[in-house]
Amino acid sequence: MTELTIGIDGGGSSCRAAVADATGRILGRGTAGPSNILSDLENSLVNIVASAKNALSDAGLSPETVSSVSAVIGVAGANVGDYGERIERALPFARRRVVTDATTALQGALGDGDGVIGAFGTGSVYNARHNGRLYGIGGWGFVVGDQASGARLGRDLLEQSLLAHDGVLPSSPVTRTVLAEYGDDPERLVEFAHVARPNDFARYAPIVFQAAAEGDPVATAIVKNAITSIGESLDALLWPECDAICLLGGLAKAYRPWLSERHAALLREPKGDVLQGAIDLAIKFLREEGKGAA
Repeated sequence: MTELTIGIDGGGSSCRAAVADATGRILGRGTAGPSNILSDLENSLVNIVASAKNALSDAGLSPETVSSVSAVIGVAGANVGDYGERIERALPFARRRVVTDATTALQGALGDGDGVIGAFGTGSVYNARHNGRLYGIGGWGFVVGDQASGARLGRDLLEQSLLAHDGVLPSSPVTRTVLAEYGDDPERLVEFAHVARPNDFARYAPIVFQAAAEGDPVATAIVKNAITSIGESLDALLWPECDAICLLGGLAKAYRPWLSERHAALLREPKGDVLQGAIDLAIKFLREEGKGAA
């Protein structure tokens, strides 16, 4: 059989996978559920494998082929403790390499070039490459990180809605809409929040951006706070000669109009998305393994 490899983007809302041969030709694609390894490692592993098997099926191959292919998996939290090593040990691929989602995002957006990326989906992370060296920020997870992520936007909206209900802050159309969803019962909202996972909070992100575009003061403040965080993180990675910033992820387009002029002036269209970065790294990994075998 032709040597195959799989690139996997383990996102907080879903896993995406693509199987390719050594030439880089994509043979099949697959998706599965979320892979937030910091909050649900067991189901994350299930979904990572399921996305790979679905990609193999799409390529006309048996899902059991998963045990004879190599894979590169990009996931948030791979840089925390021993999570990356635990995933590598647990996955059934013949050869596997687990990297952070920042690494796959950078590769997808810039290829092998220099620049800075920010990726915003359910979570958020930043990375930069300068003269071949990698620098990263974030990827610490929803509880203590992921500023400007979809999950944090949703959490902030629920918090502001409760503060508006309590009369601490003025209400607005979006806070009234959120409370109405829970029958104007703050206890129901709190019950949801206590069992919600990051992707559950993230479903409110489009509502925040839509309300901000309509001038809602609460939603506008939430987005502006997120933009401040984005600007601070980009500035921590930029260097004087850097001429490329790429935004990636499901919220990238929504954030673009809110960026400061100096950051917007450096914006470049990414060469590819996070999955493409995982595919590129998987192909490199396959070729490295081939050279080692030779």
